[in-house]
Order: sequence, then C-alpha cells, then structure tokens
Amino acid sequence: MKNKIFAISALASAACFAQEPEGVYGWLDDALSFGGDLRIRQEMINNTPGLPGGGVAMPLERGKFRNHLRYRPRVWGAFAPDSHWKLYVRLADEFRWNVRPKNHADAFPGELIIDNLYLEATDLFDDFLDFKIGRQDIYGLYGLDHLFVDGTPGDGSRSVYSDVARGTLKFDETEKLDFFMLYNKDDNPARVGTRRSKHKPLAGFGGGAEPEMDDWGWGAVYSGEMAKSLPYQIFAMQKHTASFHRQGVKHPRKRRELLGVKLMPRLTDELTLQLEAMGQVGRDGEGNWLSGWSTYSGLNWKKKTDAGKWTPFANFGVHVMSGDKNAAKEDGGNRAWDPMWSRGVNDSELFLYGTHYGAAWWSNMVLLKLNPGIDFGRNHRVSAMTGALFAARDDGMGGGDGSFKGWMNQIRYDFPLLIADKDKGERFEIVGHVYAELFNPGDYFRTDRPSWFLRWQVEFRF
Repeated sequence: MKNKIFAISALASAACFAQEPEGVYGWLDDALSFGGDLRIRQEMINNTPGLPGGGVAMPLERGKFRNHLRYRPRVWGAFAPDSHWKLYVRLADEFRWNVRPKNHADAFPGELIIDNLYLEATDLFDDFLDFKIGRQDIYGLYGLDHLFVDGTPGDGSRSVYSDVARGTLKFDETEKLDFFMLYNKDDNPARVGTRRSKHKPLAGFGGGAEPEMDDWGWGAVYSGEMAKSLPYQIFAMQKHTASFHRQGVKHPRKRRELLGVKLMPRLTDELTLQLEAMGQVGRDGEGNWLSGWSTYSGLNWKKKTDAGKWTPFANFGVHVMSGDKNAAKEDGGNRAWDPMWSRGVNDSELFLYGTHYGAAWWSNMVLLKLNPGIDFGRNHRVSAMTGALFAARDDGMGGGDGSFKGWMNQIRYDFPLLIADKDKGERFEIVGHVYAELFNPGDYFRTDRPSWFLRWQVEFRF
C-alpha cells in the first residue's frame, strides 16, 4: 500500500513539471474530494429484556431507563487519480449528553478514531479483478447480512468497521469469486481520546471495560446464476475468537468453520424468494466440539411502479438460529449458533441487549416477522415490523418456564428535510427519521413488563 501511495505521489509531482499550473490544479480538483456529516440522535430505552450488557451467567435483570443525546461528527477525504484507483480516509468521533443516568462517561471531546482508511482498485486486468484493503465498513458485505453487519458492536453504531483485505475475481456478468481476510481488535490503538474514553472496548460482550475479545477470520463466496431467475451464492469461512476474562472467569478461545448456501429465486417482476442454510463446526481451547446451524426463508414483494409514484412493499421471513439447553453452564452452549460478524441491529434496536450471550450476540432464536412499508414522495419511507420470537432450545436463561420470548413491534419514518440536487453539483442535505419499538415479553422471561425504545435522528451531510 505504501509503495502504491508513493508511486501516485511521484506521478503527481512529475505532472507538475509537465503541465501548465491550470492543468495541474484542474487534475487535482478532479482527483481530490472531501466531505463529512453530523449525526444527532436522541435515544430512550426502558425495561430492556434479558441480561442487558451482562452476557452469559450474569444475574437476571431488567434494563433501567436510559435517555441520552448522541453527537457523531465525521469527515472524509478521497484521492482518485483515475477510474481504477481510490485512497479513502474517514475520521469519526462520538460524544453524548447522558440525561439519565446522568454521567459524563462519553462527554465531549469523546474520542477520535480512524473510522475508514483503505485503498480500493476496480476493474483491473480488463475488468477481471477488484480489491479493497484497509479499514472499511462491512455492513451487508456480499449481500450476506446474516453474516456481516458490525465489526465493532460494543460501541453502539459509532462505527461499523473491520480491518479487511478482500478481492473479487469476475469471470463473467453473473459469476464471480469473492475472498476476504478480516480482523477485529477490541482494544484498538488507532484512536486518540481522553483518559476516560481511551482503550474502551469496541467488540467485547459489553458491560464495562473488563472484557477484551478479538476475533479474526477468512473465507470465500462464489456467486452465480443457475438460470436467469435463480441467482445463488455458496460460501465457506472460518472464524477465530480469542480467549477473554469475564468476572474473573476465563473463556477459552474458539474456532468455527462455516459452510452455507443462499438462493434468491425471482418468481415474478415483483416477487422474490430468499432461502439460506448455514452450518458450523469447530472446537474451543479446551478441546470441546462446537456446532450450530441457521436457516432463513423469506418472501419479498415490491410493487412495480413508475418513478415518483407511491410504492408499497412487504416481506415475510422466518429466521432460525440454533440454541443449546446447557448455554448457562457451557460458555454460551457448544451447539448454539455463533453469529459470526452479524452482531448488530439486524431485527431490533431493543432486543440486541437481551440476546443473553452478549450485546448483539444473536443466537437461540426463532423469529417470524412481517415487514410492510411504502415509499412515497421524494425520499419518504414508512416501514414497520411485527414479529413473534421463540427460543429454539429452552436454555432456562430467561427465568420463565416457556419458550415464547415475546412479541416485537416496530415503526419507522424516514424523511428528507433538505434534498441536494446532485445534477447541479449540490451536496448539502439534511435527512432524518423517527423510530419506535415495543416488546411484550412472553413466558420465556420471568417478567411481563413491556420494553420500549424511542429514537429521533437528524443527519447533516456535506
């Protein structure tokens, strides 16, 4: 990477002697770009289900009421000398006003982190090779959002990066092979903060500064089409999780191999299916065999309309993740599903704190969900979700005597406050959303108190 940056710098210097100044500055204007955004959001949450921030084998509790304002400024810059190469960097910070509980744990100036820093190349060797190396967002990587969401789930969506080296070999318009190597370091040194914020864990189980849980892995994804109406993906990957200490107990390192397939049949112009099946095997540092499995079946519909017209859509899905009846005694259970790198707000902002195995550690769950919505106007969208959650195995961690975890309901409205006219070169825009979530616990839990989550957000982009 350093050699490539040096080569680009040398070419730019040589151009200064070969062109008129106007030509040099014009070339730099085309190659350099800058921007940023500021996200302001207020979140209120109460009665979080399960073990909020506690993880496995912690005392059962309900989350206390929390109310905080979050401010996340980011700035970025890119250097793209031609259509094939790009160097990109983004810096981020996030600080909060914690209304309740009132504290200064995340007060200004917060902590400056290198949120993205990567070198990207596209369409090399006659459109055969793409690659991207460095710190980058992994949300929905390769379209596998049940495997890739957030590399730093412990920092509350301040960042979603991982340190990744990945490439793509394109055989034709429909067939390609993606491959990657990924590393997440929980205590990341590429950050500058106050004494209070410095070295705060990013990817640990949550609940204090004690746990440190690095993970890394690699894999490949082959994509193709059996027919024009049947795209598919076959993927294999391996994940390693480092050992860590929690409440004075050492949790052993773990290694898992995963093999899976995803089919996306197109039934009509408006109706598609999504079918996924994945299995895991592995071993931990104490010699115990590990296993797990997950499936997803979904039906997606979107009305085909002209641009600007009201466009309704809906999807129905059933997502199953294996569990283990011995989860509380066996470090989360040797047969429970490991979410790989999909630790995030996959289906719920609220319930990610009640997954028992750690913050956003989705496992031991059967989710039946319906997501209706409608797009209208210019960038307006209303979407909702209602779903029933069950435990795949009765692990006893909810404190109740059943397997019904509860009923989840959500509604969200995304809207623009100022729309940039990109055709005129405008960039400044303001967008926002409001979001509400209500969870009514079932007999899996020992309480029937409803849990709720509210958020409003405004984001300025320039």
